Amino acid sequence: MPGITGKVVAITGASSGIGEATALLLAERGARLVLGARRTERLAALTTRIEKVGGEAVHLRTDVTRIDDLRELVALAGERFGRLDVLVGNAGVGTISPLDDLRTDEWNHMVDVNIKGVLNGIAAALPVFRAQGSGHFVTTASTAAYRVVPAMAVYAGTKVAVRAICEGLRQEAGPNLSGRRAKSFGG
Repeated sequence: MPGITGKVVAITGASSGIGEATALLLAERGARLVLGARRTERLAALTTRIEKVGGEAVHLRTDVTRIDDLRELVALAGERFGRLDVLVGNAGVGTISPLDDLRTDEWNHMVDVNIKGVLNGIAAALPVFRAQGSGHFVTTASTAAYRVVPAMAVYAGTKVAVRAICEGLRQEAGPNLSGRRAKSFGG
């Protein structure tokens, strides 16, 4: 990852899985991290792990369904490190069930986290990136954005939406901003 040393990277969904692994790798490569997730005890432990090996990290309880939480995460990057270079939109949920189960509460939760969470991240970081004249969005999607299988219709629908939003952002961003998708593994 050339050029990552010293970059300020905020990561949502950083408390486990892909988000945690991304944080550890970026810290190893010299990035300064702003970690967000709902499980603060896990974020605190991750921050401590990063600091013990000489990395720089701060964390904040972040629920991506709340725009103010994303604004606070982006603001923390500015307060602590003076800027934000990258927002990794990794928070996501994947409740799997056939449509016949009619788990509408779970469907709504997936839409709120997987789609609105990405939009809230864009809304929080885009003005900062525009003011700085640079910035990158990296969003974890899923293979489900490309292939729908039984019991994953709603989850796949949210990931197709994420793919479309990221493509629209890429087209609108201009030469100084970038939006990228990263496929997740296992889903």
